[in-house]
Amino acid sequence: MSADPSPSRQWRVPAALPALKLTGAVALLALALLLDGSDRVRLALAVLTAVALAGWAVRDLLAPVRLAVDPAGITVVQGFAGRRRLPWTSIEKVTVDRRARRGLTSELLEIDAGESLHLFGRHDLGADPAEVAEALHEARPH
Repeated sequence: MSADPSPSRQWRVPAALPALKLTGAVALLALALLLDGSDRVRLALAVLTAVALAGWAVRDLLAPVRLAVDPAGITVVQGFAGRRRLPWTSIEKVTVDRRARRGLTSELLEIDAGESLHLFGRHDLGADPAEVAEALHEARPH
């Protein structure tokens, strides 16, 4: 059996995340109606927040793959649900930014493409950003 000449790998939003966001939007609306549906300002704020949360979930459903790599380069999500192809020649560096705050450590995968910087967290990738960075370094032609 021969190896695939163009190996490709993808990282995507975990499947449970959009469902959790949609559930949160419905729960927020239900709570706003149950607790005090007569207060129009609070209800309007709850509706706006629920719509924003639902929009965020729809983005996860429309563009679940946030990052893909192959021998020619990297494809990243851009805008609401668009894609942008970055050839290896345009990628200056791939790093992981680690920050500690209040006892918690967060990691972001940073892809510096000169004129653009693309940031991905654990929930965007469904994987540890350090492992994804390592896979990108291994996929990059030398």
